[in-house]
Amino acid sequence: MSSRKLTMVLSEVGNDIPTRLGKSRPTLTCCKYAGGSRLQRIDLLKQNNEIWELFTRKEEYDGCSHDCHDRFPYYRSRHRDIFVPRASEMLIEKGYYCEYPEAQPFSICLTHDIDTVYRSLHSKVYEIMCALKRRDLAQAGCIVPQLCSKKRPEWNFNEIVDLEESYGACSSFYFLALEGGDRGYAYAIEDLEREMCMLQDRGWEIGLHGGDEAYRDPGRLQREKRHLEKVLNRTVNGYRNHFLKFRVPDTWELLERAGFRYDTTLGYPDCVGFRNGMCHPFQPFNVNTSRKMEILEIPLTIMDQTLFSYMRLNMEQAWTQTKRLLETVERHNGVITILWHNTYMTGASLRFYRKILKYGRERGAWMTSCKEIETWWQEGGMRPPHEALRRRSPTPSTYLSPNDSQPALQAVSSSREA
Repeated sequence: MSSRKLTMVLSEVGNDIPTRLGKSRPTLTCCKYAGGSRLQRIDLLKQNNEIWELFTRKEEYDGCSHDCHDRFPYYRSRHRDIFVPRASEMLIEKGYYCEYPEAQPFSICLTHDIDTVYRSLHSKVYEIMCALKRRDLAQAGCIVPQLCSKKRPEWNFNEIVDLEESYGACSSFYFLALEGGDRGYAYAIEDLEREMCMLQDRGWEIGLHGGDEAYRDPGRLQREKRHLEKVLNRTVNGYRNHFLKFRVPDTWELLERAGFRYDTTLGYPDCVGFRNGMCHPFQPFNVNTSRKMEILEIPLTIMDQTLFSYMRLNMEQAWTQTKRLLETVERHNGVITILWHNTYMTGASLRFYRKILKYGRERGAWMTSCKEIETWWQEGGMRPPHEALRRRSPTPSTYLSPNDSQPALQAVSSSREA
């Protein structure tokens, strides 16, 4: 039978065939155009206009309002179901799936933005007074030893790496590469050369944390990239902008032309969740030019400051939301990207981050860096449904015509009864 005669086949063969993880996959829907060419992910998403506009972030193209940092906030979006990855959900329902390196059920992508590495004596004294006012003697006692050095506690790269390594994880660090006089200048990247070499030697990734204007200024973006690469003496492939500043689709275009392989900025500052309905990496689509871009977006799902500053959640409430998102991503066989600043690696916020690592280890998640995610994705991270059927089909033929499907379904039925 020629497969070119098929228009669409709904195969129930995949219903009760276990995956490598011991779980059943949803019914595989293998969509084909008349003539035999398979529907790509972009084509599938276009079939639902609401999901397509969510995926492409159409509402952010022209005339949308921004906050004081020139960001598009969640509270101004018309897409309100931010906790549901609707675009990823549609792809999974159509039979797309991910295979992680050691058959893990999902991935936790760990990242850290290094906004500052110094803290003033005044701010530390203020923290001690606040802790004493709360009668939190333990916290006050932890801060006192930090008074002897402006580097403490933010100069904590070894501690972060040791913690993650103890849970079998690794992560990405994004450093500012600004020069004195630049807006937002907080430290000289040259001062951190030894620490960055340590991170790379131990297998952790270093990417660029773009400055205040880099997301819309190609000259600044290129200058900061070259600056960091000169200090590292190697190419920088990963990017996240400071304050999560981002313009759709312009920033993707700038990053692609600058030679970055991926971005991981796309997330709301004021609410955790799935900004464009994806809990998987994806190649953005520029609606203005009708072009799928080469750069990969690894969307941001959770940021520490979002939980505790923007949403103003206490630790219990924050964990409820975090666990909800972790469970959602696991159900969708996806990737959840978490941003935890080095400034949040003390006290209760450090214990919270440790709780995330503990959860990931218990659930068998692949806890890794954006660099590893990007490499895995380019090697075929999300696989189309016809590959799933080919791997699971007992016969060489993946596709069946409507007339030929009944014997196969009867065979499956017989095996169930057996």
